[in-house]
Amino acid sequence: MASRQLSAYRDIDVELDALAEALSFEDPDSPLPLLDDNDNTVRRSTRTRVYPDGIMENAPKWMRTAQPWSRSMSQRILTTLRPRLTVGYLLWSLIGLYVLYCILIQSPLLASRLPSYSGPFEVGTIDIEVPVRTLRNTSDSVLASNGKLAFSLETVLFTLYYPAEKGVRGTSHHYWVPKPISLTAEGFARATHFNNFISRPVFTFAMWTLVGSIRIPAQVDVPLIPPTSGKGDEKFPVMVLSHGLASSRTDYTHYCGELASRGLVVAAIEHRDGSGPGSMVIAKDGKKRKVMYLTKDELRGGKEMESDDLKFEQLAFRQAEIEETIAVLQSLDAGKGSTVFTDNARKEGYSLEDWEGKLDFSQTVVAGHSFGATGAFQALKGATSNKNPAVGGIALDPGKSSGRLNTDIDVPILIVHSDSWSKKSTPFFGRPHFDTVRDIARDVLKRVGSSWFLTSLKTSHPSVTDAPLIEPLLLRWATGATIDARQGLQEYVRVTMEFMTFLKNGTRECVLAEGVTHEEYGKDTMTDEERARIPKETAKYWQIHVAPPREVE
Repeated sequence: MASRQLSAYRDIDVELDALAEALSFEDPDSPLPLLDDNDNTVRRSTRTRVYPDGIMENAPKWMRTAQPWSRSMSQRILTTLRPRLTVGYLLWSLIGLYVLYCILIQSPLLASRLPSYSGPFEVGTIDIEVPVRTLRNTSDSVLASNGKLAFSLETVLFTLYYPAEKGVRGTSHHYWVPKPISLTAEGFARATHFNNFISRPVFTFAMWTLVGSIRIPAQVDVPLIPPTSGKGDEKFPVMVLSHGLASSRTDYTHYCGELASRGLVVAAIEHRDGSGPGSMVIAKDGKKRKVMYLTKDELRGGKEMESDDLKFEQLAFRQAEIEETIAVLQSLDAGKGSTVFTDNARKEGYSLEDWEGKLDFSQTVVAGHSFGATGAFQALKGATSNKNPAVGGIALDPGKSSGRLNTDIDVPILIVHSDSWSKKSTPFFGRPHFDTVRDIARDVLKRVGSSWFLTSLKTSHPSVTDAPLIEPLLLRWATGATIDARQGLQEYVRVTMEFMTFLKNGTRECVLAEGVTHEEYGKDTMTDEERARIPKETAKYWQIHVAPPREVE
């Protein structure tokens, strides 16, 4: 058999097919890409992209040319920012623009800034924490955790709001939520019975995100307004304000500031009775201790206590704080401002020595909201005296679950219910809360001759606080208030100023000039003649349940 002669191998006998489609180079059997071959790059698949530096998307990393870090990063940023008409891209773009806008105008991300004040005066503010005259223990109750007294009064803390000299700028504005935010956040976690190592950081982060950057617009530590008449004898009316449950001295800053911009000096107390979320006590020796939100179960033997027993002890502590606050104000008026400044643990008040003779204690009012209104009623039991020179009281939404209301009151009072407070019928020691409050107002009217009980229409329980100004849509949805947040608070300010005018000279104005319009909530008791005579603004925003008879014109 003849052997077959093998032909010699020649390159020209082998013809390679052109790479028509570069679908993927990740398959180990795929041919390598020719990155500088125009034919390959031009005829690439639509599924294969070429980056600006000529590297194909699926080329192995070892075939790619190393790029400088800055160039690679800039290319990634440009690629990321390249407009895409997708819902996600548009949404994140809007969020980014909103964040940038908030940063530029120095506004909170998810809340509104507190507005400026509308009165004729500039508003100043000073934080004061000084030791009490004598250490006071208002109760023998002790904390179960450490055996220490739960109601021991070492210092009193309050914020002053006052008419200030125009054009003078103070130090950095106070934060609406005092630092550290974690202290207040832990208090709210306690109040909601959700206090643990997981919830506390969540509450802290939420508060920091929502309201952590909000500041109070009042000027910090600026001088009191100088005399305007040239006689130097002007004195300013005084209000001592008590906050509600789970609140603090900074929850009513706009109400206080609006009053100060109209000529009042307001002392907003921070109570350390366990009713606030959290407060830091700074003792005379500089040592600090936390006072947190308190329940009766945290007291030794507290499980056997009635809820009203705890409220009774807290009210006694609050009354002591009100008395100590008034004592500090009396010291300022007596020319001891420099001593108060020296003792102030908050290091503010350098011009307090100029307050001598500037406070009019013949126009002193004790006011409060919710639990604070109950406390105001309690404090009025001793009026008018040196310890409490109050000549009137203002109660905004007296508490429905903060203990019995004191009825031993011998000074004019103004009671204002929010719409939601009057609308909801609540049992209160065997009878409706509304009826109890109305009877207190009527009793004072009989004894003193001056007393008012009103309902502010379209408002809700938080309407006098800063909350609706900071989160207007959320609070409107959550509370049912239909009035504009600023308008609602202005109505509270207006009727407060009308009450202060009455205490000063006996003049009844606007709302307080009218007689009773609704003896019960929602039930009009006016005659046609009275209904035609009442101003539209008054009828729009108010119901009057108790008032002195309308003065005959």
